Amino acid sequence: MPYEISVAMPFDHIDTADAFFSQEALVKVAAAAEDAGFAIATVTDHPVPSSRWLDAGGHYAQDPFVMLGMIGAVTKTIKLMTNIIVLPYRNPFVTARSVSSLDCFSGGRFIFGMGAGYLKAEYKALGVDFDNRNNLMDEYIKAMKAAWTGEDFTFEGTGYRAMGNRVKPTPAQKPHPPLVIGGNSRRALRRTAELGDYWYPFIVPKMISDTARTANISTDDDLREATAYMNEHCEKIGRKDKPGMMLAGGFNITGKWNAQEAIDLYSHHRELGSVASGSSIDATSLEEWIDHAQRFGEEVITRL
Repeated sequence: MPYEISVAMPFDHIDTADAFFSQEALVKVAAAAEDAGFAIATVTDHPVPSSRWLDAGGHYAQDPFVMLGMIGAVTKTIKLMTNIIVLPYRNPFVTARSVSSLDCFSGGRFIFGMGAGYLKAEYKALGVDFDNRNNLMDEYIKAMKAAWTGEDFTFEGTGYRAMGNRVKPTPAQKPHPPLVIGGNSRRALRRTAELGDYWYPFIVPKMISDTARTANISTDDDLREATAYMNEHCEKIGRKDKPGMMLAGGFNITGKWNAQEAIDLYSHHRELGSVASGSSIDATSLEEWIDHAQRFGEEVITRL
């Protein structure tokens, strides 16, 4: 089975807005990604980031469901993934409706990447309790699963209550799109075992993991230790079908990049047990982005 490579869509950076912030550019980028053989198109989620975080190197993000809906409308096969939705930011039933609509109308192409997030100022701006975010995330996944049945459901949540509600159409994928749980903490690992389909670790240097307030996973041994903990929890709760793994980290396509380095990286990720990895393309023009994507497809994706 070919190893799946995702590509980050270039719609989050204001400094390249002239090149990418138009419907025409979106159509061309989406077509180039699909034609190159990328398996998954990804978008991020920051509805109202703080200026302090942005000025320290953060980035903007467009509405993820709007962007994936537009990409899905002009493509046929590429999968559509949130990388990631900060799940506690939104009422779970509003999110469940967005997921159902996108998955239904894209023909079952949505992959639901999600995490608890770490930007306290963004939580405050959205009126959500930052300190309770992990409890909210577990609760919201359960609430969405109830909504995705398509049947009348009841659910008692934190500040909301469903007393016989229904969401249709249901997602095209049954019982729902793949739930990809991001995060390095033991809480995230237990969440994946209990509620998710794939674990999505962030393999980053310790300095970055400290900034993002997440557990450090920077070596193969760290990853193996975390996976063992997740699998042990699966056994503890009686789950026999262990979650799969996708890797958030990947290859940055920039400058005079080397195809063999990308192939070696993805081969290593596959040996670690991952079924998919990411990539990003640094480009200041639409033409440059498309050229990188085409070359990556020819020299890397076809050889995986």
